[in-house]
Amino acid sequence: MSFERVTEQASHYRHLEKMSVQEILSNINQEDTTVPQAVARALPQIEKLVSAIADKMLAGGRLFYLGAGTSGRLGIVDASECPPTFGVPHGLVIGLIAGGDAAIRKAVEFAEDDREQGWKDLQECNITEKDVVVGIAASGTTPYVIGALNKCRKEGIVTGSICCNPGAPLSAEADFPIEVVVGPEFVTGSTRMKSGTAQKLVLNMISTAVMIQLGRVEDNKMVNMQLSNDKLVDRGVKMLMEKLSLTDYEKAKELLLKAGSVRKAIEDYV
Repeated sequence: MSFERVTEQASHYRHLEKMSVQEILSNINQEDTTVPQAVARALPQIEKLVSAIADKMLAGGRLFYLGAGTSGRLGIVDASECPPTFGVPHGLVIGLIAGGDAAIRKAVEFAEDDREQGWKDLQECNITEKDVVVGIAASGTTPYVIGALNKCRKEGIVTGSICCNPGAPLSAEADFPIEVVVGPEFVTGSTRMKSGTAQKLVLNMISTAVMIQLGRVEDNKMVNMQLSNDKLVDRGVKMLMEKLSLTDYEKAKELLLKAGSVRKAIEDYV
């Protein structure tokens, strides 16, 4: 497949500065409605990557997300939400960004252009063949990500990728490439928009499906979530009351807090 920089093509809209606020919002929303359709077309690719990740993690491996700019930040968001949502240890899902932690809040100039640094960052985390690395880059051309995946494959590490251009160079470096082609952005080249939304949707699917495969969800409930605030404690109490047919809120809360998780409380009660 030939490489086409769809993400850099001119917007379908002209003279944005002359639009009313209503027109801007309506047109952005119209473009956003096309994103789920593009994700749907990539479902077979997503399924293959999820299955590969689940197999590795069930065998004791970890999941790494690697990206630059918006793509890197999205990977970090998804990784950071896994422990509180699914009760997995910190360090099981890891997000790495070109430029390091400083780049989460502020762009680090030219960090994404270093083809060697991605692999160095993975080595700092003691990457092994048991792990999976998913490179994220809307353009599919980011040297930081491509270089890391290239080295991973040479080292026998399973790789996946998420990009928004068909036939991207990044896809060629991945065992399980995902291409979600959402078309030109409302603001030409601003891939934090539709491309970023597509990447977020795919990351939601990957982490959620993998965690379900790992047994971190029961029925449709986050039974392993961390009880890190009053809202989550209240949610956990209500899960416990429903599951165990309890009517006493305070008793259920006492059981929950003593056990530390909904799943453990259910096991202790039974």
